[in-house]
Amino acid sequence: MTFTGGRYRRARFDDVWTHQVRWVGTDLAETAWTDCESGAGLLAGVELFGAQLRRVTFHHCKFDSVNLRAAALRDVTFVDCLLRDVDFGGAGLTRVAFPGTTLDRVRFDNVKADRADLSEAASLSIASGLEAMRGVTISALQLLELAPALADIVGLEVREG
Repeated sequence: MTFTGGRYRRARFDDVWTHQVRWVGTDLAETAWTDCESGAGLLAGVELFGAQLRRVTFHHCKFDSVNLRAAALRDVTFVDCLLRDVDFGGAGLTRVAFPGTTLDRVRFDNVKADRADLSEAASLSIASGLEAMRGVTISALQLLELAPALADIVGLEVREG
């Protein structure tokens, strides 16, 4: 099933299961999702700002240019997903995990995280908001990969040799 365009603002989704559903350019802002599961889905150019996601799991889903600004995610898991150009700016991330997920050019500006876990992500590329990552768990390898950007944020000058 494909939803192209459309406005479902402030809709409520309770105990919903979807498989291979495509949401393209759809307005899902300020929606509420509780006890939901989505498999092999696509969200592209979707507005989800201000949405409330609670106990939601995404399996093998692709998120491309999704706006999750100021959304509240609690007990949400992205399993083996691709998140490309996703904007979590100002979102609340409570017990959110990303096992096996590729995060590509993701924005975390002004995120409020509490026990968010990126440590099992397959790949991690942060476009902005690295300084707002308090409350996020990463792996030692991810720390090494992010070290140059972290050094830049705090104003460290790193010399070779």
